[in-house]
Amino acid sequence: MLEDMRMRVMQHTPRQIKAPGLPEAGVLIAITSQPQPEIILTLRSQRLSTHSGEVAFPGGRRDPGDVDLCFTALREAHEEIGLLPELVDVVGPMDSLVSRFGIKVTPYVGVVPDQFEIIPNASEIEEVFRVPVEFFLTDPREMTHRIDYEGRSWYVPSYRFNGFKIWGLTALMLVELMNTGFDAGIALHTPYDGHNKN
Repeated sequence: MLEDMRMRVMQHTPRQIKAPGLPEAGVLIAITSQPQPEIILTLRSQRLSTHSGEVAFPGGRRDPGDVDLCFTALREAHEEIGLLPELVDVVGPMDSLVSRFGIKVTPYVGVVPDQFEIIPNASEIEEVFRVPVEFFLTDPREMTHRIDYEGRSWYVPSYRFNGFKIWGLTALMLVELMNTGFDAGIALHTPYDGHNKN
């Protein structure tokens, strides 16, 4: 499963957003290396000024000293959950997106060990949890949000896993990874009717 994903992501040409002047951020889609891989997600602290109390990938804004956005994603993952950069086998970037706060966000897919010490940064992260890739492949959405963006409509799923609500930009990135890396065929540009795939 992971070898196929790795090849597909490496062959993928990410969509680039031409938005000069926007602040940039990098996030890490960390997938554990095991027969039943899982994706690592965080619940952001209620005390944060943006995306407080929301589920997100480890990541954050690019610092002036960051050599690129991949470096940003790895640095932030280390700061937020204690994941050492040398433990991450970076596969490649996915499509960039612009958040509702006007930040250009680029996700990087990385394979990480099944077991490593997770040290949540209490000032930023309330909880770190894992969701099996299989969960998203079955697309068990709770609801669908229509988002009009870049002149077209996006029908973005909202998931609920063990009480965590996974929606918005995070859900959109997850679906794009499922489609690109795992050939899930989850439709994003047609209204959801309960069983539609691309």
